[in-house]
Amino acid sequence: MPITRRALLVGAAGSTLLLGAPGIVRAQQVFRAYPFTLGVAAGDAAADGFVLWTRLAPEPLEPHGGMPMAPIAVQWEVAADPAFKTIAAKGEALARPELGHSVHVEVAGLQADRPYWYRFTCGRERSMRGRVKTLPAAGASVARARFVVVGCQHYEQGLYTAYGHAAHEEADFAFHYGDYIYEGRTSPINFDYGGAPRKFIRAHVGEEPYSLDDYRRRYAQYKTDPDLQAAHAATGWYATFDDHEVQNNWVSDRDQNGTPPDAFLLRRAAAFQAWYEHMPVRSASIPHGGAIQAYRRARFGDLLDLHLLDTRQFRTDQPCDDGFKARCAGWDAADAQVLGSPQEAWLGRNLAEGKARWNAIAQQVMVMPLDRRMGDEPEPIRNMDSWGGYDRPRERLLSSFAGHGNVVVLTGDEHQNYAGELRTHAGQGEAVAVEFVSTSISSGGDGADVRAGSDKILARNPYLKYMNDRRGYLLCDVTSDQWQAQFRTVDQVTEPNAPVKTARTAIVPHGRPQLDFA
Repeated sequence: MPITRRALLVGAAGSTLLLGAPGIVRAQQVFRAYPFTLGVAAGDAAADGFVLWTRLAPEPLEPHGGMPMAPIAVQWEVAADPAFKTIAAKGEALARPELGHSVHVEVAGLQADRPYWYRFTCGRERSMRGRVKTLPAAGASVARARFVVVGCQHYEQGLYTAYGHAAHEEADFAFHYGDYIYEGRTSPINFDYGGAPRKFIRAHVGEEPYSLDDYRRRYAQYKTDPDLQAAHAATGWYATFDDHEVQNNWVSDRDQNGTPPDAFLLRRAAAFQAWYEHMPVRSASIPHGGAIQAYRRARFGDLLDLHLLDTRQFRTDQPCDDGFKARCAGWDAADAQVLGSPQEAWLGRNLAEGKARWNAIAQQVMVMPLDRRMGDEPEPIRNMDSWGGYDRPRERLLSSFAGHGNVVVLTGDEHQNYAGELRTHAGQGEAVAVEFVSTSISSGGDGADVRAGSDKILARNPYLKYMNDRRGYLLCDVTSDQWQAQFRTVDQVTEPNAPVKTARTAIVPHGRPQLDFA
């Protein structure tokens, strides 16, 4: 017999009394279905704490996750050990229907630079256990940081095998560059970039999302994946968004379908709320007036300064009508923006005032202005949805990197691995930073060790040093003297249990924006 929302909770007082109660639903009740189906997460760590997240959803794909329309009290615990013998902090939070019965707990007052374990309880139900580390104290001497870069996880195009492996990397944190969900409608046929059919893996539930409930269901489907849950439980995340959390290649107040801005902003507001409801981010990121505060900073002692950017919300429209296009006047538009003036100034101040050994620019779209020509086309071809379509903002960004000798840009979006040097004057000037583009978790399917045409791209772009077309993630080990990046890949996402391997290891020496390979 299927469980319905009206039969969700029973207790000594009876379900009729519970569902009619106007106030907070207390935890004497027993859930008829497990409420923590979406797992747990932690993120936005600071030196004295972090954010804890869960969402009550006993029927995750049903309206409201199968929850009654009332606030539900949820208990949380943070322990100094995985057995929860020493409780460092605990309390109670409300899972409110206004936020999809998600819970965001901002824990403070903890010790710096150490692991903690956490869990949630509601009634007689207990969540899985998660692990998260606090950051080292500001300015504290730190010898090493280890973290993963992940993103682009199209549910229909592959399994999340890479997340299962990332969960075992013993990372201090994870940076998610975006495309946590994909907005396309359900598709019973899987096909590659050229339109050829390939093996069906799994399908989205429902049509393309437009409303808040639509987006909530899409996140719920993604979050039921056990490998994704394991990756969240293994370490704290710093989450950002790219385009598919809303609509493909959106920027500012416009999508790419010609929707009137007023209508699109309603959709964007629903998507932003759903993103907040499902990410372990602080209350500073609660959407207001249809906008969201996403760019922020995290400092890992004296070793690493992490600058998390928003490259969508303040960007001007892509030039040349978007896509991969030959040179057009829009490449050099005087009013073009990617970050917007306030965020650009914020990043410039961070870099000028910062004293960390390394600066990590954690963002979404490729900075290298790659010439994508595959044949004898007379003009260079660039990706208009990357920094390659925005010459003046890109040059301003690179000028802010100049002279530091310690800037590494972390990027996603391309569904391939890339490593290259960031050079001024469209790649013809001096090197001021290094860029690592991390491949997708599943978007694009299995891929190949070498994509057809890679030799041409490498030949046309001498500052680009490496390409790879497998799925996986980037594993970074940072010390005072060098930044090591391992491109961790799996050969298959169309079949389960593929092993992980290191396809290539790149090294950046401190003080010199250049790439070496082990």
